[in-house]
Amino acid sequence: MFERRNIKRIYLNITGKTKDFLLSDKSREFFVFLFFFFIAGGFWLLQTLNNDYEAEFSIPVRLRGVPNNTMITSEPASELRIKVKDKGTVLLNYMKFGKSFYPVTLDFSDYKGTDNHVRVYASQFEKKILSQLNVSTRLLSMKPDTLEYIYATGMSKLVPVKLSGTVSAGRQYYLSDTVFKPDSVLAYAPEGVLDTITAAYTQQVKLENISDTLRQQVSLLTLRGVKFVPASIEMMLPVDIYTEKTVEVPLHGVNFPADKVLRAFPSKVQVTFQVGLSRFRQITADDFHINVSYEELLRLGSDKYTVKLKNVPEGVNQVRFNPEQVDFLIEQISPSL
Repeated sequence: MFERRNIKRIYLNITGKTKDFLLSDKSREFFVFLFFFFIAGGFWLLQTLNNDYEAEFSIPVRLRGVPNNTMITSEPASELRIKVKDKGTVLLNYMKFGKSFYPVTLDFSDYKGTDNHVRVYASQFEKKILSQLNVSTRLLSMKPDTLEYIYATGMSKLVPVKLSGTVSAGRQYYLSDTVFKPDSVLAYAPEGVLDTITAAYTQQVKLENISDTLRQQVSLLTLRGVKFVPASIEMMLPVDIYTEKTVEVPLHGVNFPADKVLRAFPSKVQVTFQVGLSRFRQITADDFHINVSYEELLRLGSDKYTVKLKNVPEGVNQVRFNPEQVDFLIEQISPSL
């Protein structure tokens, strides 16, 4: 309560003094002084900006129209630094109001070099800079005064796109595939280099706990002296949710002599597995094969066989058998008359 009274008293004291000052003769003198001060400052600023000054600006450089079978092994400078001279008002327009300079564009087909080394001198692109400056502006210097680049022409071949990195799905989910669009790209390189390229790998990718189908643009890993077209591809990671399914699969004897046959007890086993919901109906008992070879049974030395699959269908995981072992006997049969 005491603090509130103090704050209120201080506030009333300050506002009272401020009101008294604004209504006094001194305040009128103060505002008149400010008015003439700003007027004088404005005249001084206009006079100052009317003088000539020097300033530096940067202009982007772009190289376009490079053929697909051409690799730029040494890029031109990314920007030009120009020094200009003009009145302060003009330079202020360049700086303060953000006058944007258009890039100096070099068309690959317009310039020829010796031994694939191209030099573009200032006299060849100076007009592109002057056209962006005011008539009154003087161009004093440019750095660099020569734009140069080196290129190499190579052969091409189609190579597959491959993933570089790791991707993993969240719990109860799985990645059914990794799809690239396009799945192959053209690789351009000198013949000796091109022979060593077997695939175009993506930039390093690390994705974890994915729970929904993902699409994203991925750049291809750059290699010195090699150009991939296109330089980036779309990667799609289809994600599916796991579900469980059980089927009955019979045991088949293989490589048995004509007078012998396999008798297994039971003759069928239950195969339980995890599969994506989208493939639940597609995977049937016919996709599983439990083949028991005659030679393998002879080597066992017992009458129990541990059930196993030679191949697991694509997209199937966590396979279990019930029972895990079966009893068997090799039965001698009489030849048919």
